[in-house]
Amino acid sequence: MADHAAARTTRSMTVPLVAFVAGAVVAVLLGVLGRVHDPTLSGTTDLGFRTVIEMKVVLATVIGALVVLQLLSALWLYGHLGRRPPSWLGTAHRVSGGLALLLTVFVGYSCLWALGLEVGTLPHGEPVPLRAVVHGVLGCAVFGAVVVKIVAVRARRAPGWFLPVAGGLLFTLLLVVVLTSAAWYVAARGWPGPAGY
Repeated sequence: MADHAAARTTRSMTVPLVAFVAGAVVAVLLGVLGRVHDPTLSGTTDLGFRTVIEMKVVLATVIGALVVLQLLSALWLYGHLGRRPPSWLGTAHRVSGGLALLLTVFVGYSCLWALGLEVGTLPHGEPVPLRAVVHGVLGCAVFGAVVVKIVAVRARRAPGWFLPVAGGLLFTLLLVVVLTSAAWYVAARGWPGPAGY
Protein backbone atom coordinates (compact mmCIF):
# COMPACT_ATOMS: atom_id res chain seq x y z
CA MET A 1 0.00 0.00 0.00
CA ALA A 2 2.81 2.44 0.91
CA ASP A 3 4.64 1.59 -2.34
CA HIS A 4 1.50 2.40 -4.36
CA ALA A 5 1.08 5.76 -2.60
CA ALA A 6 4.78 6.60 -3.16
CA ALA A 7 4.50 5.70 -6.86
CA ARG A 8 1.38 7.89 -7.21
CA THR A 9 3.15 10.81 -5.48
CA THR A 10 6.22 10.41 -7.72
CA ARG A 11 4.05 10.26 -10.84
CA SER A 12 2.04 13.32 -9.81
CA MET A 13 5.24 15.29 -9.06
CA THR A 14 6.49 14.56 -12.58
CA VAL A 15 3.92 16.91 -14.10
CA PRO A 16 4.98 20.03 -12.14
CA LEU A 17 8.68 19.23 -12.53
CA VAL A 18 8.39 18.84 -16.31
CA ALA A 19 6.25 22.00 -16.50
CA PHE A 20 8.74 24.09 -14.52
CA VAL A 21 11.66 22.80 -16.59
CA ALA A 22 9.79 23.55 -19.85
CA GLY A 23 8.89 27.01 -18.54
CA ALA A 24 12.50 27.71 -17.59
CA VAL A 25 13.66 26.64 -21.06
CA VAL A 26 11.13 28.99 -22.71
CA ALA A 27 12.18 31.90 -20.47
CA VAL A 28 15.90 31.34 -21.15
CA LEU A 29 15.37 30.99 -24.91
CA LEU A 30 13.42 34.26 -24.99
CA GLY A 31 16.17 35.94 -22.98
CA VAL A 32 18.78 34.69 -25.42
CA LEU A 33 16.67 35.90 -28.36
CA GLY A 34 16.35 39.30 -26.68
CA ARG A 35 20.12 39.53 -26.23
CA VAL A 36 21.19 38.43 -29.74
CA HIS A 37 18.42 40.11 -31.74
CA ASP A 38 19.14 43.59 -33.11
CA PRO A 39 16.22 45.69 -31.82
CA THR A 40 14.14 47.32 -34.54
CA LEU A 41 10.74 48.94 -34.90
CA SER A 42 10.35 47.20 -38.26
CA GLY A 43 7.74 44.48 -37.80
CA THR A 44 5.97 46.22 -34.90
CA THR A 45 2.89 48.41 -34.77
CA ASP A 46 1.86 51.34 -32.60
CA LEU A 47 -1.91 50.65 -33.04
CA GLY A 48 -2.46 54.37 -33.66
CA PHE A 49 -0.55 55.58 -30.60
CA ARG A 50 2.27 58.10 -30.97
CA THR A 51 4.91 55.47 -30.19
CA VAL A 52 5.23 51.73 -29.63
CA ILE A 53 6.16 52.50 -26.02
CA GLU A 54 2.91 54.40 -25.44
CA MET A 55 0.92 51.56 -27.01
CA LYS A 56 2.66 49.11 -24.69
CA VAL A 57 1.90 51.30 -21.64
CA VAL A 58 -1.82 51.32 -22.39
CA LEU A 59 -1.98 47.59 -23.18
CA ALA A 60 0.13 46.71 -20.13
CA THR A 61 -2.31 48.69 -17.99
CA VAL A 62 -5.19 46.66 -19.47
CA ILE A 63 -3.21 43.46 -18.79
CA GLY A 64 -2.70 44.58 -15.18
CA ALA A 65 -6.45 45.13 -14.74
CA LEU A 66 -7.22 41.73 -16.31
CA VAL A 67 -4.68 40.04 -14.03
CA VAL A 68 -6.32 41.53 -10.94
CA LEU A 69 -9.71 40.34 -12.25
CA GLN A 70 -8.17 36.89 -12.75
CA LEU A 71 -7.08 36.79 -9.12
CA LEU A 72 -10.45 37.96 -7.78
CA SER A 73 -12.47 35.60 -9.99
CA ALA A 74 -10.21 32.64 -9.10
CA LEU A 75 -10.61 33.38 -5.39
CA TRP A 76 -14.38 33.56 -5.84
CA LEU A 77 -14.53 30.38 -7.95
CA TYR A 78 -12.56 28.43 -5.33
CA GLY A 79 -14.80 29.65 -2.50
CA HIS A 80 -12.41 32.08 -0.81
CA LEU A 81 -14.70 35.11 -1.02
CA GLY A 82 -17.55 33.63 1.00
CA ARG A 83 -20.49 33.90 -1.36
CA ARG A 84 -21.32 31.36 -4.03
CA PRO A 85 -20.03 32.48 -7.46
CA PRO A 86 -22.52 33.13 -10.27
CA SER A 87 -22.73 30.51 -13.02
CA TRP A 88 -21.16 32.79 -15.63
CA LEU A 89 -18.02 33.51 -13.60
CA GLY A 90 -16.07 30.46 -14.85
CA THR A 91 -16.59 31.52 -18.46
CA ALA A 92 -15.68 35.13 -17.66
CA HIS A 93 -12.52 33.91 -15.89
CA ARG A 94 -11.43 31.86 -18.92
CA VAL A 95 -12.25 34.65 -21.41
CA SER A 96 -10.44 37.37 -19.40
CA GLY A 97 -7.48 35.01 -18.96
CA GLY A 98 -7.36 34.31 -22.69
CA LEU A 99 -7.52 38.03 -23.48
CA ALA A 100 -4.77 38.78 -20.95
CA LEU A 101 -2.60 36.06 -22.53
CA LEU A 102 -3.22 37.38 -26.05
CA LEU A 103 -2.34 40.94 -25.05
CA THR A 104 0.71 39.70 -23.12
CA VAL A 105 2.02 37.88 -26.20
CA PHE A 106 1.45 40.99 -28.33
CA VAL A 107 3.18 43.34 -25.85
CA GLY A 108 5.98 40.83 -25.17
CA TYR A 109 6.67 40.47 -28.88
CA SER A 110 6.79 44.26 -29.23
CA CYS A 111 9.22 44.51 -26.28
CA LEU A 112 11.62 41.82 -27.47
CA TRP A 113 11.50 42.84 -31.12
CA ALA A 114 11.70 46.62 -30.65
CA LEU A 115 13.91 46.79 -27.53
CA GLY A 116 15.55 43.40 -26.99
CA LEU A 117 16.81 42.40 -23.55
CA GLU A 118 19.17 45.02 -22.19
CA VAL A 119 21.56 44.08 -19.40
CA GLY A 120 24.98 45.44 -18.49
CA THR A 121 25.71 48.61 -20.46
CA LEU A 122 24.04 50.39 -23.35
CA PRO A 123 25.93 50.79 -26.66
CA HIS A 124 27.15 54.28 -25.64
CA GLY A 125 28.60 52.93 -22.35
CA GLU A 126 25.88 54.04 -19.91
CA PRO A 127 24.68 51.29 -17.53
CA VAL A 128 21.22 49.85 -18.14
CA PRO A 129 18.90 50.99 -15.32
CA LEU A 130 18.07 48.27 -12.79
CA ARG A 131 14.36 48.75 -13.48
CA ALA A 132 14.90 47.92 -17.16
CA VAL A 133 16.95 44.82 -16.31
CA VAL A 134 14.34 43.55 -13.83
CA HIS A 135 11.55 44.29 -16.31
CA GLY A 136 13.29 42.50 -19.19
CA VAL A 137 14.34 39.41 -17.24
CA LEU A 138 10.95 39.01 -15.55
CA GLY A 139 9.22 39.70 -18.87
CA CYS A 140 10.96 36.62 -20.28
CA ALA A 141 10.04 34.69 -17.13
CA VAL A 142 6.36 35.56 -17.69
CA PHE A 143 6.28 33.38 -20.79
CA GLY A 144 7.89 30.52 -18.90
CA ALA A 145 5.18 30.93 -16.26
CA VAL A 146 2.53 30.89 -19.00
CA VAL A 147 3.81 27.45 -20.05
CA VAL A 148 3.62 26.25 -16.44
CA LYS A 149 0.09 27.66 -16.00
CA ILE A 150 -1.20 26.05 -19.21
CA VAL A 151 0.18 22.68 -18.09
CA ALA A 152 -1.36 23.18 -14.63
CA VAL A 153 -4.78 23.94 -16.08
CA ARG A 154 -4.67 20.88 -18.36
CA ALA A 155 -2.97 18.38 -16.01
CA ARG A 156 -5.25 15.75 -14.52
CA ARG A 157 -2.69 13.89 -12.41
CA ALA A 158 -0.88 16.86 -10.86
CA PRO A 159 -0.98 17.54 -7.12
CA GLY A 160 -3.63 19.94 -5.84
CA TRP A 161 -1.10 22.67 -5.03
CA PHE A 162 0.15 22.90 -8.63
CA LEU A 163 -2.61 25.05 -10.18
CA PRO A 164 -2.70 27.71 -7.41
CA VAL A 165 1.11 27.90 -7.37
CA ALA A 166 1.27 28.20 -11.17
CA GLY A 167 -1.46 30.85 -11.16
CA GLY A 168 0.16 32.74 -8.30
CA LEU A 169 3.54 32.69 -10.03
CA LEU A 170 2.09 34.03 -13.28
CA PHE A 171 0.04 36.66 -11.42
CA THR A 172 3.09 37.87 -9.46
CA LEU A 173 5.39 38.02 -12.49
CA LEU A 174 2.81 39.86 -14.61
CA LEU A 175 2.12 42.33 -11.82
CA VAL A 176 5.83 43.12 -11.34
CA VAL A 177 6.32 43.45 -15.11
CA VAL A 178 3.38 45.89 -15.33
CA LEU A 179 4.69 47.85 -12.33
CA THR A 180 8.19 48.12 -13.86
CA SER A 181 6.80 49.26 -17.21
CA ALA A 182 3.39 50.92 -17.39
CA ALA A 183 3.22 52.07 -13.77
CA TRP A 184 6.79 53.40 -13.94
CA TYR A 185 6.10 55.20 -17.24
CA VAL A 186 2.89 56.83 -15.99
CA ALA A 187 4.59 57.94 -12.75
CA ALA A 188 7.58 59.38 -14.67
CA ARG A 189 5.88 60.83 -17.75
CA GLY A 190 2.12 60.80 -17.22
CA TRP A 191 -0.59 58.95 -19.10
CA PRO A 192 0.05 58.72 -22.87
CA GLY A 193 -1.95 61.28 -24.84
CA PRO A 194 -3.86 60.59 -28.03
CA ALA A 195 -1.90 60.30 -31.28
CA GLY A 196 -1.40 63.58 -33.09
CA TYR A 197 -1.08 65.73 -29.96
